Amino acid sequence: MDRRPARPRHGGGAGTAAATVGLGRDPAHHGRLSALTPLETLLREEWGRLLALLVAQFRRLDLAEDALADAFEAAARTWDEPPDNPPAWLLTTARRRVLDRLRTEGVAARKRPLLVVDAGLTEEAQRVMADAGEPVVDERLRLVLLCAHPRLSREAAAALTLRLVLGVPTTDVARLFLVPTATMAARLTRARKKLAGAAFLVPSGAELASRVGVVADVAYLAFTSGYAPGSGPDVLRADVAAEAVRLVRVLRSVLPSDLEPGVRAELDALLALMLLQHSRRDARAVDGRLVLLPDQDRGRWHHDEALEALELLRPLVHAPPAPYLLQALVAAEHAIAPSAEETCWARIVERYDELLALGDSPVVRLNRAVALAERDGPGAGLDALDGVALGGHRLPAVRAELLARLGRRDEALQAYDAALALCDNAAEAAHLRGRRGLSRPRPPG
Repeated sequence: MDRRPARPRHGGGAGTAAATVGLGRDPAHHGRLSALTPLETLLREEWGRLLALLVAQFRRLDLAEDALADAFEAAARTWDEPPDNPPAWLLTTARRRVLDRLRTEGVAARKRPLLVVDAGLTEEAQRVMADAGEPVVDERLRLVLLCAHPRLSREAAAALTLRLVLGVPTTDVARLFLVPTATMAARLTRARKKLAGAAFLVPSGAELASRVGVVADVAYLAFTSGYAPGSGPDVLRADVAAEAVRLVRVLRSVLPSDLEPGVRAELDALLALMLLQHSRRDARAVDGRLVLLPDQDRGRWHHDEALEALELLRPLVHAPPAPYLLQALVAAEHAIAPSAEETCWARIVERYDELLALGDSPVVRLNRAVALAERDGPGAGLDALDGVALGGHRLPAVRAELLARLGRRDEALQAYDAALALCDNAAEAAHLRGRRGLSRPRPPG
């Protein structure tokens, strides 16, 4: 089957650091992804690398993280202009903070379980720190893989990855997972403790592939949470999704060249999938209202990101079917269609059939039913929903829409009511109420 995606047929204040980087343990605000100051840019680009070097030398996550946060706080207070080598300044300052803490803790510190770090890596980290003029060695891969350790649940791995690798503030991580900041801080502390004694190394073979797969799943979990908030008033959280995209970019940039080709191909497909979906962010909401794909203004899509995604998919034309690849190809069909009416639903149904062949999934069955309804009519889509069991409001919402299109208004209203009872997101609930209103029988004239 030819999976080749076509090209789209449409076009495509800096103040001081102290004034723009928050103080305390979380010295950044990632809600604003544009007009970043030099120090904010430095945090985004260097946090994970600097933290990894500190962990490699001192073998304690808690000390390394606190010291690096202190270093960024000191930079925000004292930099009128960045020094000649900002990463080296931060690294030296953080190292001094760790040494001060170790001297204060004394014997107690030596009794704590430490990460297992190869002696050569520790020596290399010490050498880099000793020579402020040398480039900072990239050790983020070890940190990324440590956060994906089998001791951690997927949710804990996701939270710790966002916090440690990307430097996302604990408050923002808590917002992503819809819990109070104090709750998330406690979860992160427990996750760090579970890693005591773990190896700060790059595994090989099957274990490396497994860990990379965990990181990929973690990134997509964060991404989808940004575009489908479970509760609250937000239509979407594009800043959270952007951080997930950045995580995949970081992972791709630090992986070894001899990684199994299939693993790297799925990472490329995952990045393409995320870029295609993220490219529609500005069209997904208007005045706080949810706008579904068929009704979006395609002129507001970020076509440069869609083009980047399609270029990533192009070498994967003959790659074996894989989950992220097939989902990316579905998203590509929407990207290349000049309008919603011209979408090739037949190819999309085929992609979902391939996904189901890889493994049954109620989410895939739901999405396939929607595509089938577009290809063959609402009756076919409704029939395809038989036997689908999926929690939440989306299954009854789709059923309600198909029933309404078939003119079965009483059943549609019941299904809309069921969906509204299960929907905790304000924007989605408002959209459902609007659709329900359109399905209500009109009073006689």
